Amino acid sequence: MIQIGDLRNKLFAGFGIGVAVVLALVMFSDLQELARTLTSFEWSLIPLILGLTLFNYGLRFVKWHLYLGRIGAGVISLSSSLAIFLSGLTMAMTPGKVGELLKSVLLRRVVGTPVSASAPIVMAERLTDGIALLILSAGGLALYRIGVPVLALIGLLAVLLVIVSATEAGRRLVLSVAERTPLLRTRTQHVAALYDSSRSLLSPAPLAMGVGLGIVSWAGECVAFFLVLVGLGQEPTWRLLLLAAFVLGASTLIGSASLLPGGLGVADATVAGLLLLTLPAGAMDRSEAVAATLIIRFCTLWFGAILGVFTLLLARRYLEPQVGAAAPELARSRELA
Repeated sequence: MIQIGDLRNKLFAGFGIGVAVVLALVMFSDLQELARTLTSFEWSLIPLILGLTLFNYGLRFVKWHLYLGRIGAGVISLSSSLAIFLSGLTMAMTPGKVGELLKSVLLRRVVGTPVSASAPIVMAERLTDGIALLILSAGGLALYRIGVPVLALIGLLAVLLVIVSATEAGRRLVLSVAERTPLLRTRTQHVAALYDSSRSLLSPAPLAMGVGLGIVSWAGECVAFFLVLVGLGQEPTWRLLLLAAFVLGASTLIGSASLLPGGLGVADATVAGLLLLTLPAGAMDRSEAVAATLIIRFCTLWFGAILGVFTLLLARRYLEPQVGAAAPELARSRELA
C-alpha cells in the first residue's frame, strides 16, 4: 500500500533531484548572462502561461472523469474526482513511479473501486497523451529531422500497447502469460479485471476521444512554451509556434521514456539542446536556452507538482469514503493496494 509517509519521502527525493537539475542547468550557462536574460524576460506573460497550463490540466481532468464513467467506477462527486486528479499531479515527482497508483488508491478509498479496475486509466492517460504529443510534434519532426528514431520507437511501442490492450488476441496473450507466471497465477482474476478495463478505455471510440482531448490540452502547453520564447525576445511567427510544439512534445516524450521522476534532467536537457539545435545560428545563446527551460519547467512540471501537494493537504474531506460506496467491493480491493 502507498503510505503517506513513504509518499512524502519520495516527494522530498523527487524535489531534491529537481533542485540538483536546476543547479546543473545554471552551471551549464553563464551565471551573469542567465541573470540578465531572466531579468529581461517579459514576466507579464506568466499569468497567461500558467493559465494555459491550467487549461491543459482542465481538459486532462475531463478525460479522467470520462474514463471513470467508462470503467463504471461508481458514483463520485465532481469535487472528489477533481481532488483525486489534482492529487495525482504529485506523481510526476516520485522516483520509481510510486505515485502512478496514487489516483487509483485514492479512488478506492473514496468509492471502493478496485485498483485493478482503475489502474488502467493511468496507463490510458499516459498513452493517449503520448500519441497526442507525437501528433503535435509531427510538423517540427518533419521540418527539423531531429530525434526521428527515438520518437518513431516511442510511437511503435504505443501502437503495440494499443493492440495488446484492446484486442481479444491481446487478452488471451496477457492471461496466458499470467497463468504461467508464479507471482500472478493466483491473481489471474485481477489481471483479467485490469485487462477488461484497459480494453474498454482503448477501443476505437474512447481512444479517439482521449487522443483528441490530449491534442487540444497539450496544445495549450505548446502555446505556453511559444509565449516563453516570445518573452525571451524571439519573433512570434508560425515557425516558432511549430518549433515550440516540437521541442515541448519531444522533450516530454523522451523524459517520460526515461522513467525518471518528471523526466528530470532528461527532459530539461532535451529542451535546452533542441532549442540550440533548431533555432538559427545566433538566434539563441546557451543562457537563453537554459532560461527558457527553467521557465517552462517551473510553469508546468513544478507548478503541477506544487498544486498536487497543496490539494493533498487541503482536500482531505473530498477524499473520505462517500455515502453509497460499495463496502464489499472496497473490502475485496484492499489486497490490491
